[in-house]
Amino acid sequence: MQLAFTLAWTAGWISLASLVRMLTGGRHWPLRMASRCWAPGLLGGAGARLRIEGVERVDWSRPCVLVANHQSIIDACALFRAVPAPLRFVLKQEMAKVPFVGWYARAMGMVFIERGAARSAPQRLRDAVALVRGGAVLCAFPEGTRSRDGSVGPFKGGVLQVAIEAGVPVVPVALQGSGAVLPAAGFRVRPGAIAVRFGEPIATTGLASEDRNTLARRAREAVVELLHPQR
Repeated sequence: MQLAFTLAWTAGWISLASLVRMLTGGRHWPLRMASRCWAPGLLGGAGARLRIEGVERVDWSRPCVLVANHQSIIDACALFRAVPAPLRFVLKQEMAKVPFVGWYARAMGMVFIERGAARSAPQRLRDAVALVRGGAVLCAFPEGTRSRDGSVGPFKGGVLQVAIEAGVPVVPVALQGSGAVLPAAGFRVRPGAIAVRFGEPIATTGLASEDRNTLARRAREAVVELLHPQR
């Protein structure tokens, strides 16, 4: 029943967002519909209580790149709801083939990456840099996959290079509790609390492309610190 609700709710709102996109010719309102309508509905349907911390640390009127740990597919809902600006994601290329979700993502200008496709990587990077330079807030999960035990894996440097080339700050974001609400394996929803914590933005001024791995390590350390603030 939960899966059926999720699919129906998602298909319905994406259809409506697509209609708004056609009527307005813009992406602002369809993206805000994800934040104000779609995400709250799925979080509420899952019995998830969202707690947002540190949002005041970020100037949301300016572009930036968010890097977050990844525990669950419900992470996207939590981030859409927590970020007070139109939000775009870096997604795996396979998502482009998913009905409704792929259509919406393409229409909203999301960034798709394909593993092992070295030939197309430079163009994807240029597209992402242009998107951010144009004022977008871009979010990525640099671990590349969902964690099954809550630990934070190494961050890949690709999206950090986007921030460096676009000249925008990197914002570390810690997601806690989402893996308990909707685990990485299967589709068994359990009501619970999800915390979204925003860290201090990390400036990229003066950095070059070869600094991306160092920046990735620094961003990961910041996310780990946000997950364990008392440690």
